[in-house]
Amino acid sequence: MNLTKFKLLLIVCLFAPGVLLAQSKPAPATDSLTLEQVVNYALENRAAVEQAVIDEAIGEREIRASLSGWFPQISANLGGTFNIKRQQQPFGDQIMTIGQRYNSNLSLQATQNIFDSNLLLASRAARSRRVLLDQQITDTRITTVVEVSKAFFDVLLTQEQLRILDLNIVRQEKQYNDARSRYEVGLVDKTDYQRAAITLANIRADRKRAQEGIKAGIAYLKQLMGYPVDQELKLAYDYSRMELAVQVDTTQLLAYENRIELQQLQTQRELLRLNTAYNRWSFLPTISAFGNYNLLYFNNDIASLYNQHYPTSGVGLQVSLPIFQGTRRWQNVKIAQLEEERLDVEIENTRRVLNTQYQTALANYKSDYEEWRTLQNNLKMAEEVYEIIKLQYDEGVKAYVDLVVAETELRTTQLNYYNSLYNVLSSKLDLQRALGNIDINR
Repeated sequence: MNLTKFKLLLIVCLFAPGVLLAQSKPAPATDSLTLEQVVNYALENRAAVEQAVIDEAIGEREIRASLSGWFPQISANLGGTFNIKRQQQPFGDQIMTIGQRYNSNLSLQATQNIFDSNLLLASRAARSRRVLLDQQITDTRITTVVEVSKAFFDVLLTQEQLRILDLNIVRQEKQYNDARSRYEVGLVDKTDYQRAAITLANIRADRKRAQEGIKAGIAYLKQLMGYPVDQELKLAYDYSRMELAVQVDTTQLLAYENRIELQQLQTQRELLRLNTAYNRWSFLPTISAFGNYNLLYFNNDIASLYNQHYPTSGVGLQVSLPIFQGTRRWQNVKIAQLEEERLDVEIENTRRVLNTQYQTALANYKSDYEEWRTLQNNLKMAEEVYEIIKLQYDEGVKAYVDLVVAETELRTTQLNYYNSLYNVLSSKLDLQRALGNIDINR
């Protein structure tokens, strides 16, 4: 019994790490996903986000590697020599051969840096480098939220257009059948049902285009999310909420400090300032302490070489002072200062670019919002016009061509309405990004 329990425990221990590893990455949901769930999934699984996190881990390791010089540096060396021709030295009238045929040494050395301008720069720049790595992740997450949200809206609104086209097909099939029946009993000529057939074929072509567009949109959304390509992705959204979501405060003013692009440049500015200071410090000496322990071996017989050793040891302080490098230090200082000036120009230009982005996004949002409101009203009127003309056609007051025109206008207005709804939602995201108001803490 004890052996059986031990085997079970061993199996659990062996497979538990795999189970935990499998659970570390959230499995895709099988139910319909809301916008918040889609964005959250993308923030955890999108390739660009994962790569940014890995880049941060790589950067952290690089920072630690650059700071490792403050720790003691210990090295060991082993060497051996076979003296083919040993040194000879005259002593009086005799020539004496000095040394043994075989020599070997084993040395252990430890060095501790006390002051080094390179290490000082690495220490002072560590914080700014970590901030820059974190800002790169933030930038990637902002881009992910915007792109995934746009792709989400694109798929949903295309699905809604498909629903509208399905309703139009049902309505048009009825009109076609009615026109065909009227023709067969001699009430109208065949042009009515022929027009109905042409309209029905056009709607079916539009429906096929929408179906293929949904497939492409789903594939693109899966790519942005990092979603398994072989698993079905269902989306859920309340279209009434979508219409309410178009509102945004257009009175907000651009705050440059909220833009991650400018924050990244400011961090780079701090790193360049530290680099300029480093080049000014380059005339300072490098100071380090060292200690070594050596074991010397020598013998004329290689078999007896390591029978006896002769140890030596010592400690000391080493100071290295660069005196003249042919104006190299001065040129490096000037280069660092010019790099700062260049980045200052880039920062100022970036502020102008960000202002242009904000003004463009605001103008696009206002125009798209006005177009959406106009199409919203046009949609109601197109529905009313169609219903009236349909009743008049059924009563024989209006010609079939009037009904075809009304139906075409209604379908066009419906499709344009959902296109305008996507445009205004997309413009809202661009405006929020231009203002630096994208929420990435989900």
